[in-house]
Amino acid sequence: MTSHVFVFLQVFSWEGGIQSYAQELLSAYAALAEEGEEYEGEVFLLRDILPKDFSSPHLKFRGFSSSWATWGRVNLAIALCTHLWGKLPNHVFCGHIKLAPLIQWLTEPLGIPYTVFTHGKEVWYPLPEAQKNALRGAADIWTVSRYSGDRMARVNQIPRERVQVVSCVVDPARFYPGEKSPELSDRYALHNHRVLLTVARLWSGDIYKGVDVTIRALPTIIQAFPDVKYLVIGRGDDQPRLAALAEELGVSDRVIFAGFVPTPDLPDHYRLADAYIMPSQEGFGIVYLEAMACGIPVLAGDDDGSADPLQDGRLGWQVPHRDVGSVAQGCIEILQGHDQRCQGEWLREEVIKSFIPLVFKDRLRKLLKP
Repeated sequence: MTSHVFVFLQVFSWEGGIQSYAQELLSAYAALAEEGEEYEGEVFLLRDILPKDFSSPHLKFRGFSSSWATWGRVNLAIALCTHLWGKLPNHVFCGHIKLAPLIQWLTEPLGIPYTVFTHGKEVWYPLPEAQKNALRGAADIWTVSRYSGDRMARVNQIPRERVQVVSCVVDPARFYPGEKSPELSDRYALHNHRVLLTVARLWSGDIYKGVDVTIRALPTIIQAFPDVKYLVIGRGDDQPRLAALAEELGVSDRVIFAGFVPTPDLPDHYRLADAYIMPSQEGFGIVYLEAMACGIPVLAGDDDGSADPLQDGRLGWQVPHRDVGSVAQGCIEILQGHDQRCQGEWLREEVIKSFIPLVFKDRLRKLLKP
């Protein structure tokens, strides 16, 4: 029996790209074990309670969520140390760079190899020396896109050949084309309107998502398509600034802030859109896959990990992420609908070829082999 340990900051008590990736990884691991691979995994979750909707006989979960953050970290370290010394697992998988120094400190005396997962901005800049050393000591480094791997390796002096790209995926059984929901169209007053959509956190620290740029582009887009509205799904402390910007530009009647939408309700919201717009800087951008799987054309930035889901522009528009004019022009081209990248069935077929759970599981199977 091959024993693995997974250590994450947070997987089930928050929604985001990193959390979705971790859940997909654990699902693929459990599926491989169900198919006959002799795997057993122990999952340590620093900021989580135990998951209610995820269970597998091949995974044991241990949560260390605490109102006192230091106490949670101490408990995690003690439990992890006890487990490693007692069980001597074959491999440890570290879910975030912030955990990597601890993992290195605990595994190296025991000769246990470890892998560090990286995602995006958290490794795009020079890291503290302890985190750099942890990356250099890892048996493998996994990242979600070519861009993230290239940038991390360059700025932190990591040999690029030691970095494996393990891309995000989308579930085509959940995200698929369909009619616009009349109920949601009523809720957001979208009947007889073309709809631009963004799904993103609205945090003041995440202005790179590009919601403000899209709002600035609206006056130009409206000149070409007077019936346009912009639906923004997400919550955060930056919403008042964004709402004030829309008011200042005279487009507040065209911008709808929908707030938080639970994950099960997202597919119906994607289907409201005529275009998914997020001129951002992403480590990968699973939202682009979700939109395209629903047959919705997408616009992204041109200097980030979105090059992978968009296949270097073959599947969508890549524009300079802070360039209002380029964003406006890209939106107009999408709404005109003349480009192959606007063909929903074709988009979905291309996404399914490369970015579905079966592909992820097969990639994981190969990487887990000694």
